[in-house]
Amino acid sequence: MRAVVLQRETERDSAMSPEIKKSSTLRQRSLPQNAATVVDTSLSSSSSSSSSCSPENSLQSVEGFVVQKDSNRNGENSELNKESAIENDNHVRTDNESMHNGDHVGPSSISVSHGYRAAAPAHRRVKESPLSSDAIFKQSHAGLFNLCIVVLIAVNSRLIIENLMKYGLLIRAGFWFSSRSLRDWPLLMCCLTLPVFPLAAFVVERLVQHKFISESIVVLLHVIITTSEVLYPIFVILRCDSAVLSGLALMLFTSIIWLKLVSYAHTNYDLRTLAESENKGDGSLTTKLENPQNITLKNMAYFIVAPTLCYQPSYPRTAFIRKGWIIRQLIKLVIFTGLMGFIIEQYINPIVKNSQHPLKGNFLYAMERVLKLSVPTLYVWLCMFYCLFHLWLNILAELLRFGDREFYKDWWNAKTIEEYWRMWNMPVHKWMVRHVYLPCLRNGIPKSGAIMISFLVSSLFHELCIGIPCHIFKFWAFIGIMFQVPLVILTNYLQNKFQNAMVGNMIFWFFFCILGQPMCVLLYYHDIMNQKGRMK
Repeated sequence: MRAVVLQRETERDSAMSPEIKKSSTLRQRSLPQNAATVVDTSLSSSSSSSSSCSPENSLQSVEGFVVQKDSNRNGENSELNKESAIENDNHVRTDNESMHNGDHVGPSSISVSHGYRAAAPAHRRVKESPLSSDAIFKQSHAGLFNLCIVVLIAVNSRLIIENLMKYGLLIRAGFWFSSRSLRDWPLLMCCLTLPVFPLAAFVVERLVQHKFISESIVVLLHVIITTSEVLYPIFVILRCDSAVLSGLALMLFTSIIWLKLVSYAHTNYDLRTLAESENKGDGSLTTKLENPQNITLKNMAYFIVAPTLCYQPSYPRTAFIRKGWIIRQLIKLVIFTGLMGFIIEQYINPIVKNSQHPLKGNFLYAMERVLKLSVPTLYVWLCMFYCLFHLWLNILAELLRFGDREFYKDWWNAKTIEEYWRMWNMPVHKWMVRHVYLPCLRNGIPKSGAIMISFLVSSLFHELCIGIPCHIFKFWAFIGIMFQVPLVILTNYLQNKFQNAMVGNMIFWFFFCILGQPMCVLLYYHDIMNQKGRMK
């Protein structure tokens, strides 16, 4: 049998034309060693399989294999074809073994060998499941995120329909403006007269600039101005039977002006101190100073209306004002403000009115009210953040061509409570660092003490902004802010222990949005209702 095969192969070679022989020889030289072996074996096998196999058919099978093998070799340069290249090599080796064993392999079987074979391995390396702890953060969760959005829309749509069926439309015509709002005219007049205090601070700085008063007198005058600026609105609110929302707006405006006045006085004092040190030839000061003599009314007015709490003689400015962009942001501001009003009137008010004092009565009932109130208060808080810190401050910055618009960072990714307080309100954070935290460190106070003082200042202003308009001094806001200190220690400890951002972030969301805000709303509401009941 072996002799017959060799004889037929010799006859086939002699029957081939010189051009075909030369082409076949060149193609075999261009193939790698294993491919050439397959070609030779396939030729001999095809010639022995049928006496009617012509040289042209044999050459076509060789050419088909060469083209297929070249395409596989080119595909191996791509990462996407690595596994298919490995499979093809396995198939070639399998065919080599079968042909050496005397099995019949024809031209059609050569092309089929490059398909997916049952003998090819399906498992080649160690892999983790997509939702395992080692691989969950390496995967894309866009589909799950889309699912959460769909579920959120579906659940909230059901809640809206249920609320409308139960209460009807609760939006009153006098929600934005009513006859009772006219009784708050003293608060409006107080708000319009507050710019007198920045003007007084400017006059003091001009006097010290011309050496008319000493530094000690300057400090005393600034203390009187800033203290009067806070006490004046408090007196007006407590003497008037004003709405809580009107008093809250006035106290927020008062706090902003107070922070600006402190920064204005402190920064100018520091600039004068550094200028005097430079004049004395103190080489240790390498800070590039801006001219402390450019204290003008224009600079003061720009600082008062600018979206910042930290004074400096000049700010980064943009080249022009985008009028169309401002109109779009104003439309968004109106829409989201109306959404906040709808949620408050339609959801929060009915829940609060049908609740009890959270620290009195049934504990489970109180927790049910807190959890039910957590969703609408979260939506209102997020809308408030978007309207105030993104829309309004950017509109103001665009109108004034104010360049530095980092009014917030990605606080929603905060791993600890400390990170949240550093990122969610950048104007206040920069003011705290510049005028409270760093001065405490420079005066020898340890870092923990400086943090406590910063939270103490923040607690006092939160209590003023909420307690004064409500005419209640229960210090719930003060306690809530000071409670952040142990939460900072707890979340920092958990972050260092587990090295997992998810733990601290979940604690932050739970204490702020699920427990803290609804609890404060219920506490202040029932205290106000109890006080009004006693007065009647």
